[in-house]
Formats: sequence, C-alpha cells, structure tokens
Amino acid sequence: QVQLVESGGGLVQAGGSLRLSCAASGSILTFNAMAWYRQAPGKKRELVAAISAGGSTRYASSARGRFTITRDTAKNTLYLQMNSLRPEDTSMYYCAAAQGSDPFLVVSTVPEETDFGSWGQGTQVTVST
Repeated sequence: QVQLVESGGGLVQAGGSLRLSCAASGSILTFNAMAWYRQAPGKKRELVAAISAGGSTRYASSARGRFTITRDTAKNTLYLQMNSLRPEDTSMYYCAAAQGSDPFLVVSTVPEETDFGSWGQGTQVTVST
C-alpha cells in the first residue's frame, strides 16, 4: 500500500498563497489519477482538484482560476498551489491516489472518492480575515 504524506498547510491571511505537497512512498507513475480533497468541520469531503496519468486536470468551480494542481514524477510528489485564498478555503486538505485502470478518469469522468484507494493524513489550511 502506497503511503502519502501531505505538508505545506498553515495559517495565512485572506488573499495570500500556500503550496501543499504530497510525497508518495513509491512511483506516482503507477497511479492513473491523483487528487486533492478538502473537508471542513461538519461538512462533506469535496474534490478540489485532480490530475490524470496523462496530465489532464479537473477543478472544482471554487478552485478554478485560483488553484493549480501539478506533479513532479521525478520526486514522486503532487502539489497544489493555492492563490488568492479566502476564509471559506479553510479546511483539512487530503491527497489521494487512484490505482485503477480507467484511462478516462479525470479526463472525461468526474472522479469519485471511491476511485481513490490511498489517502494521506491531511494538512490543515486556515485562512484568516
């Protein structure tokens, strides 16, 4: 089972930026998709951004234009660059990886939580006013 470890969360003022990282214990080339999810207290976990094996990306409407998901296959690391942060972005952010066989996941299929079999422990992002 692959291990995913997130880092980079913290406290930032509204309008600021953070970059989250997710380091995998093995090659991320074995994943057909990776994603960032977030969950605020009392709310359902939601997809923030996802990237397919081929590099196609998909964003939640709340993240589009402000967040960018990228990966470094040499470092086996997934990133989430978050700019123009808002108080409503305050959440625990989780990295997830899918090892399925669907080549269209993310590309043309909106990923579901059940598509991802590996999850990190989360990193807290708090945006103050």
